[in-house]
This record gives sequence, structure tokens and C-alpha cells, in this order.
Amino acid sequence: MSERIGFIGLGHMGSAMAGSLLKAGYSMIAYNRTAAKIEPLLAQGASQASQPAEVVTPGGIVITMVAHDRALETIVAADGFLEKLGQNGVHLSMSTVSPATARAMSELHAKHGSTYVAAPVFGRPDAAALQKLVVCVAGASAAKERVQPILRALGQTVFDFGEEAAMANVVKVCGNFMIAAAMEAMAEAMTLVEKNQIDRSAFIDMLSQTIFAAPIYQNYGKMIAEKRYMPAGFELVLGLKDINLVLDTAEQSKVPMPFASLLHDRFMTNVAKGRGDIDWSGIAQGISEDAGL
Repeated sequence: MSERIGFIGLGHMGSAMAGSLLKAGYSMIAYNRTAAKIEPLLAQGASQASQPAEVVTPGGIVITMVAHDRALETIVAADGFLEKLGQNGVHLSMSTVSPATARAMSELHAKHGSTYVAAPVFGRPDAAALQKLVVCVAGASAAKERVQPILRALGQTVFDFGEEAAMANVVKVCGNFMIAAAMEAMAEAMTLVEKNQIDRSAFIDMLSQTIFAAPIYQNYGKMIAEKRYMPAGFELVLGLKDINLVLDTAEQSKVPMPFASLLHDRFMTNVAKGRGDIDWSGIAQGISEDAGL
């Protein structure tokens, strides 16, 4: 690949995604606040930056995969980042952030001649490592066309939601709400069958092979049935962040979402009990406790 990519954010997802791009033949310069996380990528041929702006090639492509809105805002505000990206540069933001932040980022980049493209993903780190993510993309057409090879190197499918970057983030936060809702429903049902002396795994195996034959029920269902919440593919505290994004977006859109409020309390209770670092499917642990298990 002729174009060098700047990559910022090497958590569980970011590291797997960056590794997939290196396998696909891209050259890369990477930055992470905790520098030690870059070491595996250096062995695969990446270069290391000491600050965010160092990953930027004028007029080039920078990918960010960070935990929350504040981290994204800090990166973009870093000395020289927007100025160096400049005319024709593309910031491909693959993080789960609020639609409001995506709108603000789009306007800010446009003032510096660059383009902000939102491309949040569905999938856990193992899917990222296998280049099987589901990508939601939105932004200016020319910039989306330019990053298509990158998206295809990361995901098995790419879905386009138009010219406004924020639309991809609306889709993402709504999708994460649906995943959390499914986990809540599965956990409640499995707790009920367990209290009636029925094997949790047998129950979800039947349903995930028949009327709920979908990856969310098959994968998270197995984890919840086995009460296996470590190691975390996606931490519970980040699940709370995403439910807050859903509720914020709903409030701005004047859409009541009572079940999202229930999920917020479920996540918050588990975080308050010191479980923020377990997998977000670990909300099921609180349900078991409520039932005396």
C-alpha cells in the first residue's frame, strides 16, 4: 500500500484493528498514551509517534479508535494536529462517540480544509483481528471513497449512512443499546430458568440455534450462561458510557427511551460495586444477585 496511515488509540480494539491493517500491507505510524501498547505493532513494522500530531501526514489519513468523546477531543485539540492534517486530509474516526461530538468535529475539520469521516464498528477484538467487523460509515463522498480500501481491510461488511458524519454515530449508539437490551433480557431469562433448576446453557443453546439464531444471542448468550465475564472484550464501564450516549441522544431528539433508563441503572449499579473492568455482559451478575443466586 502506498499511503501511510496514522493510527491513534491502541486499546483492545485499536490494537487488533491496527494489526489487521499492517497485515493488509499498510505502512503505519501509531500513537498511544500508554506507549508500551505499541510494542507488538512495532514488531509488525509500525513506527512510533511520541505525540498525536506526529502520526499526521499533510493531506493524509489518520484513524482514531479511542474510548470516549473527551479522548477524541483532546487528540484533535493537540498542538499541530488539525493544522498538519490540513487540506485534503481525512480523519477516520472509528470510535463510539456522541452524534453531537461528530457534528462538532465535522465543522472543526472543515475549517482547516480536512474531512471528518465517522466509521464506528460492531464487533469485539477477536472479530477485529480476523477483519470481520461490521462498519457503519458516514461523511463526505470523496473522503469515504478514499478510505474504502481501509474499511474493507477491517470489516466483512460496510454500510453507508450518508453525507453527515453524525448519522453513523446515531446508528452505532442505537445498535449498542439493542445489544445491551438483549443481554438484559437473556440474563433475566437465564436467571429465571436457573431458579427453576434448568441448565442455563441448555436453555440458551436451544434458543440461539432456533428462534434467536444470531451472533449476539450465540456469543453473549454463551458468556452469560457460563457466567464468564473475564477477560473483558468490552469493559462494563464503557457500556455505561454508551448507554449515557443513547440517553443523551434521545433527550436531544425528544425520544423517550424508558428501557435505556433501566439499563443505565443496571450498568451504574455494577460500576458502583467495583465491576467496571469486567465484560459488559457482566450486568448479568447483578441480575443473579437480585434473584438471590
